[in-house]
Amino acid sequence: MKFGVVIFPGSNCDEDMCFVLEHVMGQKVERLWHKDHDLKGSDMVVLPGGFSYGDYLRSGAIARFSPIMQEVAAHAKRGGPVLGVCNGFQVLCEAGLLPGALLHNEGQRFICKNVFIRSQTRNSLLTNAVKDHPLSIPIAHGEGRYFTDEASAKTLNDNDQVLFRYCDAEGRLRDDANPNGSLENIAGVCNAGRNVFGMMPHPERAADERLGNTDGKALFTSLLQGVMA
Repeated sequence: MKFGVVIFPGSNCDEDMCFVLEHVMGQKVERLWHKDHDLKGSDMVVLPGGFSYGDYLRSGAIARFSPIMQEVAAHAKRGGPVLGVCNGFQVLCEAGLLPGALLHNEGQRFICKNVFIRSQTRNSLLTNAVKDHPLSIPIAHGEGRYFTDEASAKTLNDNDQVLFRYCDAEGRLRDDANPNGSLENIAGVCNAGRNVFGMMPHPERAADERLGNTDGKALFTSLLQGVMA
């Protein structure tokens, strides 16, 4: 499988993502510059974390107008899989490829630490093979508070589009386990077509034994199993 990893000015997790996909998961990777007009044969597109365009205006607001995003949107419309992590999630929401928005964290502070999340659904490529227990995954964001209106939240829940929720080490959905004040502890969602995925935690930072944590690798394994099934 060939992954296309999009690089914006200000991306800082692109090489982390490429390393995991190439050297940990053994897949082909194409690095896609924000000015490109071609996905170069990528089967799946990944928008990594960072601070695209310096997060001016608000996170992801400028990156959504990059030429490559026209190709990403067309790929998604054809049913092609797309994953956005952290800033990538923000870009996908700004581009209208995912519902909702990412607001400033409660407390207005940047947060960088390990958190626990639990899979909310098995009905997605990203979670179909993830075991039903909490995963320890790092976060690093200042605008990670997921929000949407009441009607849209009901639609997300009714359609089983919530991928992950923040929880404690036992998997309980508690307010003190929600690091940024996200609506209903939401840490990741997918679109109605179930081919576009966004999450704030960084699975690529928890996918190598040398880092002392491989919980994030489960998501990449799930992706590959789902695509190749």
